[in-house]
Amino acid sequence: MVIALAQLMVVLDATIVNIALPSAQSDLGMSDGNRQWVITAYTLAFGGLLLLGGRIADLVGRKRTFIFGLIGFAAASALGGAATGPGMLFGARALQGAFAAVLAPSALSLLTTTFTDPKERGKAFGIYGALAGSGSAIGFIVGGLLTEYLDWRWCLYVNIPIAVVAVAGAFALLHDRPGHEGARLDVPGVLLGCGGLVAIVYGFSEAEPRGWSDPLVLALLGGGVVLLAAFVWWQNRAPMPLLPLHIVKDRNRAGCFLTMALATIGMFGLFLFMTYYLQVVLAYSPVKTGLAFLPLTAAIITGSTQISARLMNRVPPRFLMVPGMILAAGGMVILTQMTVDSSYATEILPALLLMGLGMGLTFMPVFATATAGVAPQDSGVTSATVNTSQQVGGSIGTALLNTIATTSSATYITAHLHNPAQRALIAKEGVVHGYTVAIWCAAGIMLLGGLVAGLLVTAKPPKHAPTEAPMSEAVA
Repeated sequence: MVIALAQLMVVLDATIVNIALPSAQSDLGMSDGNRQWVITAYTLAFGGLLLLGGRIADLVGRKRTFIFGLIGFAAASALGGAATGPGMLFGARALQGAFAAVLAPSALSLLTTTFTDPKERGKAFGIYGALAGSGSAIGFIVGGLLTEYLDWRWCLYVNIPIAVVAVAGAFALLHDRPGHEGARLDVPGVLLGCGGLVAIVYGFSEAEPRGWSDPLVLALLGGGVVLLAAFVWWQNRAPMPLLPLHIVKDRNRAGCFLTMALATIGMFGLFLFMTYYLQVVLAYSPVKTGLAFLPLTAAIITGSTQISARLMNRVPPRFLMVPGMILAAGGMVILTQMTVDSSYATEILPALLLMGLGMGLTFMPVFATATAGVAPQDSGVTSATVNTSQQVGGSIGTALLNTIATTSSATYITAHLHNPAQRALIAKEGVVHGYTVAIWCAAGIMLLGGLVAGLLVTAKPPKHAPTEAPMSEAVA
């Protein structure tokens, strides 16, 4: 529960400010062009620094970095809640992302090295996967409640009591071996790897306002690819690499990393569309919008704890991941039929339930399989790689799908606006048309993720894997 609380806080903060953003923009005087940095500053720092955070956890000790990350995250949240201007809020969000990059891999590696019995491991990863998968949706619910009944600043202050409980529990309950004090950080690897990820995530985030052909966007994406290629080249030669390449060369782990990235590309973009669809098109209040996501959260938790956790030791991971991605894609196909006056109960709710069950089936076996059989000294960086694929995938998905939606909406409005008296209706229809086109793309990405999982993830159930017992003894 201590580890799960920390993970919930990290994932929650990726979306909790979404519903509060209009209020924060009005209060602090943010421009339409700058408001995106409330979201982007967090994902940039988080996704770009995760590998560094994972390696620090391995070198210093996971319990130490876990507690340090919790305290720093709470302090950054307090700073953001007290923000007096846009710059102060943007800086606080970046600090939150930096501390989350230390906290998230520490949490997952502590989980990996604590629960080694296959049955207990299944239950633990079921809870962890449920929170990792549903935290974003929970963020919308909590964000709506806090914004409507208290103030948008409480979307940041809420992290402080969660961190206090988690820190107290960490001191009392968590145990960890000392870090590798004689080891050193791979500084060139940090600069190349983190620089490449930040450039790519920043490039995708800037593609929304600037367009894909903008010179800055192309330079950032091209530069990011070059830096990551140089990172791979250096990791083959570094005496103490930041990311030992044998971790990503493993077929099962590579499949899990790709599946996670593709799943979050589809899901993060969908959260953005559904929030605006419910509030702007259907005129829901912030609280009603947040509560509309509750069935999705319940379905993710059910799929993760009641289906995946029970079956993980009996069937191969891909037997859960492939059906999960197909279910999620099916839910998205249902959403492509939505209109300006769709019924929530008959058209939106079934899609959310299918997507939630699909993500619940997928996330838990991804986390468990990606971190299984890893040497203790590499568990932190492996955990960081899983989280990096999730954050970078989410950032790419938001930028990519939002650009597709915006372009499709503009094309639709231009083609159908013949009578100026119908401008408002055509504009609303154009917005919904853009969302449905982007959701079709998201469904295709989900199916691609299912194909990747089916072809690459060939691991057997944990209790049938011949290396499980020696690996558990080594970790213990």
